[in-house]
Parts: sequence; C-alpha cells; structure tokens
Amino acid sequence: MSTSDPVRRRSGMAVARLAALLLSGLLAIFPALALDLDALWDFGNPALSEQRFTAALADASADQRLILQTQIARTFGLRRDFDKARAVLATIEPEMRGASLEAQVRYQFELGRSFFSAAHPPAERGAANLDRARAAYLRAHELAVAAQLDGLAVDALHMLAIVESEPERQLEWNERAVALIERSDQPAAKRWEGALRNNIGHVKRQNGDYDAALAEFRLSRAAYQRAGRTRNVRIADWMIARTYRDQRRFDEALALQLELERAWDADGRPDPHVFAELEHIYRALGDEERALFYRAKANAATR
Repeated sequence: MSTSDPVRRRSGMAVARLAALLLSGLLAIFPALALDLDALWDFGNPALSEQRFTAALADASADQRLILQTQIARTFGLRRDFDKARAVLATIEPEMRGASLEAQVRYQFELGRSFFSAAHPPAERGAANLDRARAAYLRAHELAVAAQLDGLAVDALHMLAIVESEPERQLEWNERAVALIERSDQPAAKRWEGALRNNIGHVKRQNGDYDAALAEFRLSRAAYQRAGRTRNVRIADWMIARTYRDQRRFDEALALQLELERAWDADGRPDPHVFAELEHIYRALGDEERALFYRAKANAATR
C-alpha cells in the first residue's frame, strides 16, 4: 500500500465531512424546493388534505417529509383533534435540530396552533395554552426572520395578534406585520396586506377612530383588488360602508350597501350581512318599511 493512501483517505473523509456540513447549512438556510403546499391544501376538507399530504410523502425528500408532517398535524387541528396534532408533531420533534429553517418554522406554527387557534373552543383557551402558543409563534417568527421567509414571518405576527385579547396588543402585532410587508419584496408577504389592513381597521373602528379605520379599509380594498380577490374587495367595501354608518354618513353607507346587494345577487349569493346593514341604515333614515323589508331578507338568507 502506498504511503499516500492514508493521506488520500483522510483527505476524502475531510471532503465528505465538508460536503455534509455544506448540505446541512443549505438545508438550514433555504426552504425545501418544489413543494407546493397551497396546491395540496383544501381548508374546507381537512381529511382530504391529510390524504394528499400523506400521498406526497412517497416522493418527498427527508426535509420535505418533515414539512408535510407539520401540515398533516394542522389537518388534525382543523378537525379539533389537538392531541392527535401534537402526537404527529412529537414524532418529528427529534429531527428538528437538523431540519431546514422552513421546517422548523412550520413545526413551531403547528405546535402553537395545537394550543391556540380559531378552531379552539372557549374552554380550551386558558392562560397556560395561550402562553404555550405565544412562545411557539414567537419562535416561529424568529426563525422565519433568520431564514428571510417573509411570508411566514408575517403569518407569525398575525398569529401573535390572534393570541392577544387586548385590542391595543392586537394592533401592535398587526402594525409590525404591515411594516414588514412594506419592507419586503416577497409575494408571500405581500399577499397578507389585505387581511392585516382589515384587522387594523377593525380595531381602530372599535376604538372610535373612524377616519383612521377608513384609511386602513381602503388600503385593504386596494390590496385585494391588486390580487384579483373579488370576494374580499366586497368585504372591504362592507367595512367601509359600516364605518360610514358609524360616522352617520347614511347616504354614502346606503349607496355602497345597495351596490353590494346588486353584486352579490348577480352572483346568486345574497349576503345576509348586507341585508342586516341595510336594515340599520333605513331605520336610521326613518324608513321603517324598508328596514323591515331587509330584516325579512336577512332572516330568509340565514335559514
């Protein structure tokens, strides 16, 4: 054996270790590629979504499998089986240390959602669960910022706002999220603008700051219009009209709600929320006959 063989072996081992370190670093920095989670999700049918994610495991890389498992956990959360969601997450927790930052972010998201989300009944929204959820969302935000995953960083701030019960704290998190959106050039972050502007407007309207609320609702509408989301544009218009009523600008509120009535009716989807507002507006204008007419329409639409 040549005296150079041990040197070559040591050199080869060093190269292999370096390659492994580089791969590990790349996994930590970059999200898993070519994994379109949106295409697999049907939020109205979590069971079907679970089937899709499970089927996708077969052709996924190791890191993609971790991400898919976080989404499977989320399907259980949407079905209010939070123990099962945490059980799924527990199976991948030992692998998180070496996973990509995206996988770690999504793990923290679903851990947080297993303790607090819109799907939790009031009885399960105790202080201990809120604290666990808050800690997970804070960690998700920290990791997402480190990975420059702006969309997930914004989502984490959005979830932190949901955890809070005080409107001022909700406003603080949502405004931080909007500030991040304004700095970002990533479409995944930009698509949050409409929802977050709406949330900010809602808090400002509740606080009686109607002009500031209107400004946010109009920005929300513009964001949804740029994205081609007609339903959300109409919801923004409803919020604008609702704020007009708060300001006693009844003629403007009426014109906008009647326009919404025509638009929803043309789609064959009459909106009871529009009818309810029209009842209030007509009553404020002293037209009790029209007010009762729209109360009847609202009742019929909600049956």
